[in-house]
Amino acid sequence: MENSPKSRKWSRRWLGEYPRAVPLTIFILVACITVLSVLAIERGEHQRDHAQLRQTGQSVAYALERRAAESSSYLRAGAALFATVDDVPSDTFRRFIDQLRLDHNYRGTDGIGWAPRVSADEIDAFERAVEPQVGVKLDVYPEPSPDTAFVVPVTYLQPESVRNGRALGFDMYSEPVRRAAMDEAARTARPTASGRVVLKQEGAISAPGFLIYMPVFRAGSAGRVLNGFIYSPFNAKDFLAGVVQLEGRGNIGIRLFDRQIAAAQQLAGTPLSGTSRLKLVEEVSIANRQLLLEVESARGRSLSALSMATLLFGLLVASLMMAMARILTRQAKEDAATLNWFQEQASIRTSLTRELNHRVKNTLANVLSIVSLTRRRSNNLEDFAEALDGRIRALSATHDLLTQSEWGTTLISAVVEAELAPYIRNAEQALKLEGPAVELAPNDALSLGLALHELATNASKFGALSEPGGVVKVHWRLVKEGLARIEWTESGGPPVSEKRGRGFGTELIEKIVAHELRNPIDLRFEPGGVECSLLVPVREPTEFAMRATRRFDRTAGSE
Repeated sequence: MENSPKSRKWSRRWLGEYPRAVPLTIFILVACITVLSVLAIERGEHQRDHAQLRQTGQSVAYALERRAAESSSYLRAGAALFATVDDVPSDTFRRFIDQLRLDHNYRGTDGIGWAPRVSADEIDAFERAVEPQVGVKLDVYPEPSPDTAFVVPVTYLQPESVRNGRALGFDMYSEPVRRAAMDEAARTARPTASGRVVLKQEGAISAPGFLIYMPVFRAGSAGRVLNGFIYSPFNAKDFLAGVVQLEGRGNIGIRLFDRQIAAAQQLAGTPLSGTSRLKLVEEVSIANRQLLLEVESARGRSLSALSMATLLFGLLVASLMMAMARILTRQAKEDAATLNWFQEQASIRTSLTRELNHRVKNTLANVLSIVSLTRRRSNNLEDFAEALDGRIRALSATHDLLTQSEWGTTLISAVVEAELAPYIRNAEQALKLEGPAVELAPNDALSLGLALHELATNASKFGALSEPGGVVKVHWRLVKEGLARIEWTESGGPPVSEKRGRGFGTELIEKIVAHELRNPIDLRFEPGGVECSLLVPVREPTEFAMRATRRFDRTAGSE
């Protein structure tokens, strides 16, 4: 509890001194927490997707290998059966297929076929011998080149269909990919899958697929002799789709490639999206050939729904907290400005009280001097009262100006106009007032006002303002920095008598006013009229005012 006022003071200080940094810092902190939360959520989503992809990939890869193994086992059984005969008649082949009783799980393959090894010089005899077996004329194609030693034409392909009929007679050994697979199968005596090919059954459709070959050997005098190949052709799309349908892939993309991940090597699956943030590759062994299974998260690189909701909520909270901090900083700025204003006003009042006390003392001293001089120069009480009244009024007029300016600086023009106001309204006299805007300190304005009053009173009684046509010209200018010259010139009035005594006004101007202004006064009684030149100090404006204006704008004060 003891530290709470101190902590509040520090918080107000920070809010007031850093009105932009504090809200921005709060926004950044909340935003960082939000981003960290989103990263944690995304990491969890990534791990979950990774586990799901891994499980799906392994499941599909196992199912593909299992189906390929089933097909290979059928081909091994057929190879063992056909190795016991020199020739494979159609009845024997059909009976073998019927005994396999292939069920609906044997999907993706176009059946099982037989392709014997035929020497190039026995092709015609082969075509004639096979025609009764297949029921149609069988032509081996493409036509072998002169250096061809043997061909491996498709002879039987079950089940019988128009689709499978397109492959009959095709020399599979003439095509490099198939030939490589058959050579490898003959070398290893094992089921061997080919690379990416387009099956002849497809016709004009370029759907990729592959074949699994199992060599069939028969015993000969020089050892075993290759008799032909029992094989299974696979449409890759159907082969993969059957497994995916049974395994259930959910919202996951699956593609099957031959040995490398490349568009030219893709066997089946959707095209490469390039937008997924998570992909896994599983190896699939299909009949002695390595295939690659790529599984891809269907969710792209965008944030998950939970991450988006967290991010939006976090940014909203950050924005609201920044707005609240902004309001608090403005309020703290306003409070600090208000407090400073009150402190300034208190200081102004204290200083003003001391200043007024000093000035009142000076004014009273001037009044006492005026009373003393007036008493000595007056012959009777009436003259004394009249002279004293005019001079007190002159002081009062200047005091009114100072009050209006809140005892700050006062323009020379305002002092001149205030003292000559009774004569400005008189159309019979001409007053010419000229000079720039020059400001005087309060004491200097009071002294100038007394001098101008005495000069105007003298002019109205004996000088230019006593007769119609008289002209009084008051001109002031800055002589140098901090000093102004005021010149009083009368003309058009009665001639000034050479025999005259020194009156109270002369002594007031040359003694009291000159003393207050700290500069000599040149007062001349020329025959054509009185001329007076005064030097008045131009001092720095006051640093305080009776009522200082608050310099704080609530709409932009904290700025």
